[in-house]
Amino acid sequence: MRVHQSGIPFDDPSGDRLRDWMGVDRDTFYDRDRIAIVPMAFCFPGYDAKGSDLPPPPICAKTWRSRILDSLGTVRLTLLVGGHAQRWHLGTRNVTETVADWRTHVPASIPLPHPSWRNTAWLKKNPWFDADLLPVLRARVAEVLG
Repeated sequence: MRVHQSGIPFDDPSGDRLRDWMGVDRDTFYDRDRIAIVPMAFCFPGYDAKGSDLPPPPICAKTWRSRILDSLGTVRLTLLVGGHAQRWHLGTRNVTETVADWRTHVPASIPLPHPSWRNTAWLKKNPWFDADLLPVLRARVAEVLG
């Protein structure tokens, strides 16, 4: 909801975590000449009965995503943040398996769990993410932005 109200993607603790994972500061992250943030939807879909975010409406990606990606030209790295992005780009369904298989997608893309606080337990259960994937992610982001 905070992001929806500010109108700035990842303008919340999830964004802080994602920027940390990437090894970039806020100014670099929001520099449109260097980084494109392309959401799976362009709205906040609301909450379900348990208070979790509803999934992005499929019509959004179906309508806009390919056109936006095509307009970007050459993209040297795509971060697939969360299961919805991974499903759309890779056709995968299991975030843990997809992220664990990250080596098969580098250098073009890197699948990541969503940086939400809700995934803190996932991060603790999968220490390989910090130990193995994050150094490669930071190096690849630095290479692309360098």
